[in-house]
Amino acid sequence: MEVFLVHPGGPFWARRDDGAWSICKGEAGPDEIALDAARREFVEETGQAIDGEFRALPPLRQAGGKRVLAWAVEAGVDAGAIVSNHFELEWPPRSGQRRRFPEVDRAGWFGLDAARRKLLASQRPLLDALLQVLGAAPRPD
Repeated sequence: MEVFLVHPGGPFWARRDDGAWSICKGEAGPDEIALDAARREFVEETGQAIDGEFRALPPLRQAGGKRVLAWAVEAGVDAGAIVSNHFELEWPPRSGQRRRFPEVDRAGWFGLDAARRKLLASQRPLLDALLQVLGAAPRPD
């Protein structure tokens, strides 16, 4: 089994790898259905739409307090062909210069052990939730 993850773009994450990757995620609009927001965010971060049977994973709370809703879906995504939206940031700090960075600078498919290493620590429980949803035994710690 492989898991699709994205690496955040921008200068803060540029030199970080293990413990820096994430699932595609973002915030839902005020009247937006959470699954619709997740699908929209996936397109914004990868340039690719996905379809299939979406299976809800239990919600989790990240270290910063953000509540994350996630779904599992079997889909073919070309990690090498992502096209991400961009954000603007003053960089270097206090320079007065604004620069654009991709929200996601790369993506990849990872086996469970590698995904556990790559994922942000607060998102690692999603891997065990995925195994439960798929009927597989969670990995003992």
